[in-house]
Amino acid sequence: MLNKHIRKVAVLGSGLMGTGIAAHLAGCGMEVLMLDILPPDLKESELNNPAARNRIGQTALATALKAKPAPFYDNKFATRITVGNFEDDFQKIKDCDWIIEVVVERLDIKKQVFEKVEKYRSDGSLISSNTSGIPIHLMTEGRSADFKKHFLGTHFFNPARYMRLLEIIPTPDTSPDVTAFFMHFGDIILGKQTVLCKDTPAFIANRVGVYAMAKIFQLTEEIGLDIATVDTLTGPAIGRPKTGTFRLGDLVGMDTAAHVIDGMRKNCPNDEQISTFEIPAFLKFLLDNKFYGNKSGKGFYEKTAEKDANGRPVILALNLKTLKYEPSKKEKLPILDTLKQIDELPRRMKAIFKGTDKGAELLQRSFLGLFAYASNRVPEISDTLFAIDDALRAGFAWEKGPFEYWDMVGVEEGVAAAEARGEKIAPWVKEMLKEGHTGFYKLTDGKRSCYNPATKTYEPLPGGEAFIVLDAFRDKKPVYQNAEVTLHDIGDGVLCLEFHSKMNAIGEGILRGLNESVRIAEEEGWKGLVIGNNAQNFTVGANLMMIAMMAYQQEWDELNMAVNLFQQTSMRLRYSAVPVVMATQGYVFGGGCEFAMHCDGVMAAAESYIGLVEVGVGLIPGGAGTKEFAVRASDAYNREGDVQIPTLIEKFKTIATAQVATSANQAFNYGYLLPEKDQIVYNTARNIAEAKAKVLELSNNYTTPIPRKDILVLGRTGLGALYIAAHSLKLGNYASEHDIKIAKKIAWVLCGGDLTSPQEVSEKYLLDLEREAFLSLCGEKKTLERIQHMLESGKPLRN
Repeated sequence: MLNKHIRKVAVLGSGLMGTGIAAHLAGCGMEVLMLDILPPDLKESELNNPAARNRIGQTALATALKAKPAPFYDNKFATRITVGNFEDDFQKIKDCDWIIEVVVERLDIKKQVFEKVEKYRSDGSLISSNTSGIPIHLMTEGRSADFKKHFLGTHFFNPARYMRLLEIIPTPDTSPDVTAFFMHFGDIILGKQTVLCKDTPAFIANRVGVYAMAKIFQLTEEIGLDIATVDTLTGPAIGRPKTGTFRLGDLVGMDTAAHVIDGMRKNCPNDEQISTFEIPAFLKFLLDNKFYGNKSGKGFYEKTAEKDANGRPVILALNLKTLKYEPSKKEKLPILDTLKQIDELPRRMKAIFKGTDKGAELLQRSFLGLFAYASNRVPEISDTLFAIDDALRAGFAWEKGPFEYWDMVGVEEGVAAAEARGEKIAPWVKEMLKEGHTGFYKLTDGKRSCYNPATKTYEPLPGGEAFIVLDAFRDKKPVYQNAEVTLHDIGDGVLCLEFHSKMNAIGEGILRGLNESVRIAEEEGWKGLVIGNNAQNFTVGANLMMIAMMAYQQEWDELNMAVNLFQQTSMRLRYSAVPVVMATQGYVFGGGCEFAMHCDGVMAAAESYIGLVEVGVGLIPGGAGTKEFAVRASDAYNREGDVQIPTLIEKFKTIATAQVATSANQAFNYGYLLPEKDQIVYNTARNIAEAKAKVLELSNNYTTPIPRKDILVLGRTGLGALYIAAHSLKLGNYASEHDIKIAKKIAWVLCGGDLTSPQEVSEKYLLDLEREAFLSLCGEKKTLERIQHMLESGKPLRN
């Protein structure tokens, strides 16, 4: 593989996609040169003004810094981006290791840009295009051999930070070393699911994903369902995003979707499905009226200024028959009621194919069409089945890819049902079945392999040990298990504790499981413990229902025991005789954050949203989190000398305002993660494997830490400062009276109570203060109202 380090990247184009890519590259540690054209409206008086000449790029960067969701892991990374223009700064690309083109989707313009790139680039520098559909090989006409050797397609999905797919599309002239380099670099450094694609129209994800969307458009009109019902059917119920199909169209932009569909129809004459698709009348209506979706304020849905009884905006939905906007209504279908009652996606898929109503028919026919379509795209768009599945999971955020869905239904059953509906299944699928192979994937000794139609054998999935998927251990007897956790042997003497309660909320089962897992690791000779799962969210925090029940019934002794168990679990993780490392992703709220702060290390996926959020339900962090912030403040005092009060106020505000880090990078800023023990993993799929490696590294000569008795707290000196800080929050209307009451409890713990002077205390002393403060708030009427509101609505109440 190419031995190259990417330190500086030139991004040519500062549109939405170009700026998003630049922000992501900067977030991953690269220096970025972002160039765009001179402003067309440049005045004569501005001709010598660099700021005016760079206005397009500067405006794009300023917009990105305010955008939601944020394109940067941390806005401070914007300083890694230098903005320029094509006229004045193009020669600067000679210092860049990689040049990526992200200009308008016109081949003639792209070729002009690459002609200029050839003039200024250094030999050996890498060049790529982010095109979503223009054939890659056409872009290199007239270019040198060195250019062609180092050129390929790198197709990011929007938004670049959040969408995990990166399609890598080599040309016949691309060096295999360059292709291999980008497959590896995109995975490890950029945190993407890299997928090797052939240079075919729309590549893989859009080719199959847009087909799936178009098929559902067709079926919705044919079967006579309304769009809101179809969006419910085709969202989380089948393991897809909550946008469903028509809301996804509005999000993507129907002008974009129609452009892709039209391009596929023109460029794929042998595509048995796309070639027969006609743009439906309702889509023509939207395009003719420029109702493109979210970007134009109206598409399949229209958000009005009118409010409903709950104060929410009234959303109108397009009636596909009358082409009028009407109040959104969802049909009551038996299949939806059935799917709501089933947690596991494989069982839901089985239920769909037993359904008999209109909703079940739409899902059955859309899946059968998808199975046939995907089977016939092999080997046209990919030689491997897993590449198609990877692309749809990472590019369209499907829970499973087409062949994985098909395995759930049963390959043989899927073939029979598809052919009964007139779909044409690829011959290789029938040959596979004739040879006695019943699934596209199989699991052997904890390792997953995939059928290869070319070799007619099962081959191990690439990556191997780099990705630990806990589903691969389901066929093995767990080391320990209860209703909320499973303890897996993940090899090399390392255990992994997986949470599987609803939303991974931390209840008694998880607390007992954590303690038991540490005991097993210590007493049975294991090298250490990973705490991790493959769920979308690591944990939403403590099980509020459990706390609420005890508080409402005033079972104070039981509640005291429960809070003490939570605290002691955190301390058990800290003072285990073996290393304990956590692997996080998604929400790491409340108790999850407290556990993370007490582990020997955290391998945090970049997309980890970490925070102590207890104030939102009227409480303080009660699982040793407030104590731990006092410990971290004390350690900061020792390092920083005379900045004790500012440091204390910073720690206090983080908890009192329930600050949530919206990336692992930000979690370091808030003090939830520490650079001396915690690390960022840019590819979420690697976090458990990285945590295992960390356990093995720490297990050599591991020494149990000594409980702390040297924690400097500031007593009354600190309390005075924090009470003033709390009062300022109220004056600024950032806090209610009850917020101030909670804030003062936080201050009490952080300062060690009403001590007459600063002094050193133990962790036990602080834990007792924390628990007392937590329990006192559980008796407050307004706290109980906040807990009830959160349980009922999923949203915090400010009272």
